[in-house]
Amino acid sequence: MREISAAEDSLLMLQIREGNREAFDALYRKHWRFVYNAAYKRLENYDQAKDIAQDVFIQFWTQQTSRSSAPAIDNLSAYLYVAVRNNVLKWMESEKKFVPIPDLLVQLESRRDDADALIRYNELRLAFESVVEQLPQQQQVIFRMRYDYELSSDEIADKLNVSPKTVRNQLGRALTKLKTALLMTVVCISSFSFVA
Repeated sequence: MREISAAEDSLLMLQIREGNREAFDALYRKHWRFVYNAAYKRLENYDQAKDIAQDVFIQFWTQQTSRSSAPAIDNLSAYLYVAVRNNVLKWMESEKKFVPIPDLLVQLESRRDDADALIRYNELRLAFESVVEQLPQQQQVIFRMRYDYELSSDEIADKLNVSPKTVRNQLGRALTKLKTALLMTVVCISSFSFVA
């Protein structure tokens, strides 16, 4: 059954590359619900998920009808899924829809009775701890003192016998690394997002 569906998609994409609007409409009808659901799962907002779905298909049409830049697509569902993820991320960045990392973990932990939230919490917590453990030793110590023990920059500086500026610089570097490493994890597993 999947082979038939993939063959239908391939045929429709060939026709779309030739500018066939009816083929595009057929592909749109076939995959719209999947694209919309993928966006809604991340945003939990009907209107925004609908807008993201529309944008994904407009981008797809534009790419495929531009013969010089049309990428070869072997797995249309995977392509559309990644397109949704990227569009959701762009929208979150443009709208500043972010939650600080520790707040995100608290939000997910508070919903641990919800099976989906528990799975997201566990996945994010594991990813978060893995990234923290990979930080250089001084950054890791400063990060844990700040967020695990809620010490101020001045208190950390006193305890480590370094300047508050050093603490802030190391903390900033640690947060930048965390943001970069966890951004895609959060977008993939959660309807939330964050900024360090």
